[in-house]
Amino acid sequence: MNPLVVKVGGAAGVDNEAVCADVAALVAEGGPVVLVHGASAAADALAARAGLPVRQLVSPSGHVSRYTDPETLELYVAAAAGQVNKRLVAYLQGLGCNAIGLSGVDGRLLVARRKAAVRTVENGRQRVVRNDYTGQLEAANGQLLRLLLEAGYTPVIAPLALGGEGERLNVDGDRAAALLAGALAAHSLIILSNVPGLLAAYPDEDSLIRHVPTASLGWAESLAQGR
Repeated sequence: MNPLVVKVGGAAGVDNEAVCADVAALVAEGGPVVLVHGASAAADALAARAGLPVRQLVSPSGHVSRYTDPETLELYVAAAAGQVNKRLVAYLQGLGCNAIGLSGVDGRLLVARRKAAVRTVENGRQRVVRNDYTGQLEAANGQLLRLLLEAGYTPVIAPLALGGEGERLNVDGDRAAALLAGALAAHSLIILSNVPGLLAAYPDEDSLIRHVPTASLGWAESLAQGR
């Protein structure tokens, strides 16, 4: 069984109901699907209600991530594994698709190494940030997902992972989807986002690159600049 893995972004403006309708239609036609989702907009909303500022870290390579201290982690878990995950599961169930919601913590579905120290650039200077609960993905439990798929379930996965000391870690949803796709030998990986795609001259949307040959992946990665 080689499923389709779909990653839907968590930013504002993503039509989750439309995504769920497409997923349910594919499953009804007999195609197994694993849905991975983000939670950035929901996490930002919870943080605003709690009066907690959202802090972004920018690595020297340009990769942007959420600073996840212990207080932010609790909000992120509530948003990702609670609000967004269960909303998507409910949408799918309402469409007749037998969805089951999980985070990467459940069943060691996603295992990551905690980044003990994160290098970030602030005001043009590099500094080291500690007490951050983000993780570098290392392994995925494809066997668990195969059992669920073979039993007729559609897994819906929140981007959290289990650390080496049993801690919950915030991980990149796109990378989580890619790792799961590899573990499942998925026939395709589709990443849905509210951005136009890879741009040769960011932020000029007219410079959109629609196709990247395998031999040019290194070149394409350099254009992404960590985004």
